[in-house]
Amino acid sequence: MIGNSQTINFKAEALSDEHLRQQAPSIFAQAPMSGLSQRYAFVPTTEIVAGLREKNWLPVNVEQQRVRTETRFGFQKHLIRFRRAEQMQTLDEWNEELVLTNSHDAGCAYLMRVGIYRRLCGNGLVVSDSAFEAIRFRHAGLQAHEVVEASYRILEYVPKVALRIAAFRNRDLPENEAIQFAEKALALRFENLDQAPISPRALLNVRRPEDQATDLWTVYNRVQENLVRGGITENRISRAGRRRTLRALRGIDSKVVLNKELWKLAETVANSRN
Repeated sequence: MIGNSQTINFKAEALSDEHLRQQAPSIFAQAPMSGLSQRYAFVPTTEIVAGLREKNWLPVNVEQQRVRTETRFGFQKHLIRFRRAEQMQTLDEWNEELVLTNSHDAGCAYLMRVGIYRRLCGNGLVVSDSAFEAIRFRHAGLQAHEVVEASYRILEYVPKVALRIAAFRNRDLPENEAIQFAEKALALRFENLDQAPISPRALLNVRRPEDQATDLWTVYNRVQENLVRGGITENRISRAGRRRTLRALRGIDSKVVLNKELWKLAETVANSRN
């Protein structure tokens, strides 16, 4: 694999162009990958980043996709998370973010989603498209200012996000429901749970004292962090006789899809009766 990198920004400091270039060179492509259709309109991600900065959206997290072929390197999918300038130094438990993905190899359109950053554990969540519509832009005929102007639609979703989080907090999960939630969450990564390296109960492991509560919001965040970051080991043994460990998710697509489905799962539980 070529060119996989990620920066997790715990201190909420805006990332410089130098840092972005180091971690995700594909952001700075000056032309699309060769061989694409003439209808493909090249809009440099750098223009989007500059325009969003002018609108007080600052980049705080970046990563780019692994690629197997040399010709795609420097043009592959990249993901940037932005936060409002006025929220950079606040001590809120969570902040809304703008999650932007793009590529210069025709691998994906410009896509803008609602994100949530939870300070306690550094979780970068992605809200389900079914709850808050993703904003998609095709490269054909695209202008940079269209993406920048659409960022204000993300701000319209913020009060709705706060309401959903409040609903998650108000939904207590007894142990049996928490295990059911973890089982369905684990199934998002492993179709056959018997072949999973851990049991659903292990996803409920508490990494810090502050996450011991039993409300849906806390359980959801515990499960999300454990599923994405991995590192959990039980007594399940591989065919080679080694103790199996849940691996961290690395790919952009796998993390975004998992996050969206987890949010959808939490929405379903929040809307159900105790």
